Amino acid sequence: MKKFNLYLLLAIASASFVGLTPPLRPKPMKLVKAWETDTTLRTPESVLYDGKNTLYVANIDGKPDGLDGSGFISKVTLDGKIENLHWTSGLNAPKGMGLYKNRLYVTDIYRLVCINTATGQAEKTWDGVGKDAFLNDVTVAKDGTVYVSDNRNDKIYRLKDDKWEVWLEGEQLNKPNGVLAVGKNKLMIGSTKIGALRTVDVDTKAITTLADGMAATDGIVPEGKGNYFVSDWNGQLFHVNADGTKEQLMDTREQKINSADIDYVANKKLLVVPTFYRNTLVAYRVEQ
Repeated sequence: MKKFNLYLLLAIASASFVGLTPPLRPKPMKLVKAWETDTTLRTPESVLYDGKNTLYVANIDGKPDGLDGSGFISKVTLDGKIENLHWTSGLNAPKGMGLYKNRLYVTDIYRLVCINTATGQAEKTWDGVGKDAFLNDVTVAKDGTVYVSDNRNDKIYRLKDDKWEVWLEGEQLNKPNGVLAVGKNKLMIGSTKIGALRTVDVDTKAITTLADGMAATDGIVPEGKGNYFVSDWNGQLFHVNADGTKEQLMDTREQKINSADIDYVANKKLLVVPTFYRNTLVAYRVEQ
């Protein structure tokens, strides 16, 4: 009997080592500061990578709702040098940006502006509905469809085949700020009222929550394999996995450094963050 018990214990121990041990958890991500621009930017709200060598930066330069024409777009290199501070000017508190071919779409408080990237000149505008429209973020799907959030009025606009319309609206949006088109039929939104990253089915307009607990969700960018980086305007950065689990990567709230509308340069593993009132862009190397 004792010998049998010994064999049984050995078998159990062997099984635990072979196939029953829990899988190793992936190493947590960390952000390592790569560079920071000088402070000649003016309330940078968003940054957008052009896929080549340039970062576009939307500068509010005044009040976030000021119709003052002092806003402008800058060009910054991938190593943090401000190449052209006032590449395009005369805008009203520009915020979110989206790029499709040689057209840069920028929100301009109550309207969407289309800028020709070859000339830096505005070519066309589309007005939001109502005098209190407050357009914020922009994303462009692969087919050129443009989605724009109005976070004060719980609306998502869509520009498709030259048709500009309120595509989705209602309290269920919970003050949408960040938007990101994913594939053919998915739109990610950041609902600032509930601090959540959510998925909208473009075909059915059904909304599901992927992750919450992120305060004033602002920028949303893909990290790959269904994962995302999400910024909280107050000063937090998160990594959200495809299964909805998340980890906080940075928290600069005590230092009063904001994290506005971010972008991610995947081939360099570079997460770029506009600091809003600190008037800089900060780039972090993503390491794991």
